[in-house]
Amino acid sequence: MTWVEFPYVALSAMACWGGGSLLGVFSEKRQALKITGTVLMLGGTAIMFLFLVAFWSELDRPPLRTLGETRLWYATLIPVVGFLVEYRWNVRWLKYYCMALAAFFLVINLLHPDVYDRSLMPALQSAWFVPHVVVYLVGYVLLAASSAAAWHNLIRRRRPLETDGESLSHYLALLGFVFLTFGLVFGALWAKEAWGHYWTWDPKETWALIAWLVYLGYLHATAVNVDRNRLQWYLALAFLVLLVSWFGVNYLPSAQNSVHSYQS
Repeated sequence: MTWVEFPYVALSAMACWGGGSLLGVFSEKRQALKITGTVLMLGGTAIMFLFLVAFWSELDRPPLRTLGETRLWYATLIPVVGFLVEYRWNVRWLKYYCMALAAFFLVINLLHPDVYDRSLMPALQSAWFVPHVVVYLVGYVLLAASSAAAWHNLIRRRRPLETDGESLSHYLALLGFVFLTFGLVFGALWAKEAWGHYWTWDPKETWALIAWLVYLGYLHATAVNVDRNRLQWYLALAFLVLLVSWFGVNYLPSAQNSVHSYQS
């Protein structure tokens, strides 16, 4: 499978997520429909996984080189976070936010088709390529889910702040921060192997560090007992910095010649 089949795959996955979500939301008291909704939602995620595996096989390289390819991973992984949270904490509402975010990034790929290209520049032909990018994407996915949970808590702020929702956004942020840390370390080791330097203050590197410091600031704020509602606002807005680090930095003039920017 390639980008030619992608529209059919994306629309099928979104249809499964949408239909499953409707059944899940409006069929709480009807177990059969609820199970059908869950199967549909899982089916949409399975469709994306199968496409990603087939696309990797067709490219004969990891589909992690372009922004469009990373959005595929994002749309595949973030629903999984929602399902795991439901399994671990019995929190059902997060998976709907996760599937909405996944659909949003699939729509971006539909509106801005990517280029089919098997080539991989020499610097990317490294054992660090897949671990570095995948670890970062998992971190982004977890922190996006944390932000979604924080927005949910803030929308419900007229009611007492839910302890479960607050704990959920915190644990997701904590886990996402761990993955960001490993991403930075893996990136530094890769840079040393490829260019002989651990750090060069490239715009992409700088924004990755800024994003890491933003979430380090959140952990510091929790340690000094900052107001709970302010912490939720912090998490809700912190993901904007990650979006800049992920693809916003590509549009900065200083990043046009960056070796770290995703190829188009």
